[in-house]
Amino acid sequence: MAKQTQNKKNHLKAKGLTKKQRSWIYTGIFIVVALILFAINNKSNGPSEGPLPPNYNSYSGKTVNLADYKGKIVILDFWATWCPPCRREIPGFVKLQKAYADKDVQIIGLSLDAMTRGGRTANDVIPFMKENKINYPIAKASERVVNLYGGIESIPTTFVINKEGKIFSQHIGYNSPSVFEKDIKAIMNGSTKNYGDAPGFSLPEIK
Repeated sequence: MAKQTQNKKNHLKAKGLTKKQRSWIYTGIFIVVALILFAINNKSNGPSEGPLPPNYNSYSGKTVNLADYKGKIVILDFWATWCPPCRREIPGFVKLQKAYADKDVQIIGLSLDAMTRGGRTANDVIPFMKENKINYPIAKASERVVNLYGGIESIPTTFVINKEGKIFSQHIGYNSPSVFEKDIKAIMNGSTKNYGDAPGFSLPEIK
């Protein structure tokens, strides 16, 4: 009977883990947990890029304020890098800004890249600006400003604002520089046509 009891104990011992094996397992679990906590802590201490691609977070630290341009004719362009007609318009705006910079004309671009197509082209804004030698401020558009300007259902959508801050004209789709130049000259010649106040905004400038 004693021999049978001893055999049962030996059988149970063979099926279970030894004290030394249990010690190894506990040590292994402790090391794995320690490594996971170390990784989490180091990750949380690093910089967070947020939901937008890193280049699009490269702001100059300045803001583009529409109020700062009162007394000038402003061409306000809602655009995105993924939009072919927007891209076609940009060189014309660059030429207009160069030609009228000393005549109280200011072009401002409001990029919709972060708000459209899941922000996938937001990373292309700065390279596009450099490639096209854009010589006027580009700001990151906000949903609030888009709504203030009527929702912007199609791009490019461009507003020409007179020196008193009134909307003189609105153009949807691609337009040649001559279209905007015609508006500029009409305002300079004293045209009083307007469609109400241009909504003000203060948006981060992209550099």
